[in-house]
Amino acid sequence: MSTVLGIDLGTQSVKVVFYDFEVRETVAVESAPLDIFQTEAGVAEQQAHWWVDALRQALQQVGKEVRESVVAIGVSGQQHGFVPVDRAGEVLAPVKLWCDTSTGTECESITDAFGGIETCIAEVGNSILPGYTASKVRWFRDTHPGPYEQMDCILLPHDYLNFFLTGERCMEAGDASGTGFLDIRTRQWSEKMLSAIDPNRDLSECLPDVRLGNEAIGTLRSSIATDLGLPPDVPVSIGGGDNMMGAIGTGNVAPGVVTVSLGTSGTVFAYSDEPVIDPKGNIAAFCSSTGGWMPLLCTMNCTVSTELMRKLVSADIASFEAQVSSAPRGSNGVITVPFFNGERTPNLPNAKGCVMGLDSRNTRSENLLRSAVEGATFALRFGFDELSELGVSADEIVLTGGGVNSDTWRQIVADTCNAPVTVLMNSEGAAFGAALQAFAMLDGQTEDLRELLNQHLDRDAARCCEPQQTAVNFYNDTYNEYQRAVEKVTALYS
Repeated sequence: MSTVLGIDLGTQSVKVVFYDFEVRETVAVESAPLDIFQTEAGVAEQQAHWWVDALRQALQQVGKEVRESVVAIGVSGQQHGFVPVDRAGEVLAPVKLWCDTSTGTECESITDAFGGIETCIAEVGNSILPGYTASKVRWFRDTHPGPYEQMDCILLPHDYLNFFLTGERCMEAGDASGTGFLDIRTRQWSEKMLSAIDPNRDLSECLPDVRLGNEAIGTLRSSIATDLGLPPDVPVSIGGGDNMMGAIGTGNVAPGVVTVSLGTSGTVFAYSDEPVIDPKGNIAAFCSSTGGWMPLLCTMNCTVSTELMRKLVSADIASFEAQVSSAPRGSNGVITVPFFNGERTPNLPNAKGCVMGLDSRNTRSENLLRSAVEGATFALRFGFDELSELGVSADEIVLTGGGVNSDTWRQIVADTCNAPVTVLMNSEGAAFGAALQAFAMLDGQTEDLRELLNQHLDRDAARCCEPQQTAVNFYNDTYNEYQRAVEKVTALYS
């Protein structure tokens, strides 16, 4: 047996997937949970050593024979996190995460120094948002000047795991495009943006070169291999951000497909052969990890919303599904604007979740649960529409993430977006994408990735669904009501 190992460093857990590419079978999937430190001020942080501990814990749950079968490794990771390391490779501070919204002031300072939002978008492709890495670097400079002076290298979460495994410090274009300081057209660091972050230090000296090809960045260090129970000297691919690896894991490497991820955050993204830049800034202009570009919309409250409501009404997973399916479309008039952790799109880092339309007849648990699902889906429908306005069309939606396990939620996505929904047999998304990237590197098929994915990705016909026209019409009207509610919330928290 020969397997490729895909590692996904998520927000809530580290997941490992072992894929036997010879028989096209996933032979092991395990995970270990992660804590997160959050405050009412928008702080969201993790310790880098938690990731290593969780990786070790996840791997320990896998049998020795499977672990020893690994011939290549790929790493996926949550985007935008800021991991400052010193010359010795020690992490200098807790890692601020993608969902940290505490750096709004720093975003404004950087944007003003660069020349305004429109100039940021025109010159580097993206505005500077609180979730991105740029403002975290500025915050670190201003609040921890001593450690900041010791900073030798800036890494992202998946880069840090790559560094732990191989000792190599590097970045790849897809994940790097989420920092805010990469010119996404040229795939090079923007010296002007780095100067806007800190005009007194050449931050380019702290940044690895941006790698564009899927080549081995190094091999698994012997000491780490022994610690993790893996073979030594196994090649490690370049990896990428979780969305970029999710694109590989869902076959989204050519125009015509939109991937919707129902995870902690919600994302809607597509592939493009050329940069797609949104002058309004709603769609992030990211690079893909497959040589192209990946226009993307991110919401910060997808399964966050459904999990909060599920815990509120003390519903387990089976009860959640039963109640969501029993409630009528539109949740009897209950509308959830799911900005519980603030929001990126629209850019409202200080917003709160709002539940509207409650009265003495509809304040029932099933309506609250279904409204959370519908609100999270409406937030993603906005991205689907925005992509279409930018000329990015799709013949189907490929659905991934934890929410894909809900029959009702899959149908709501199809009806809300008026598009057929495809679910794949292997729905691990980012982790499986990282494994397939590692296999492509090993097999020398990085230039013909589409053909390789056609061989290793299969539809789960039983979980695919088509839009129902009556429901499509209903949700068009309900979506408009949701958008009016968003306008009210925007005015409240702007």
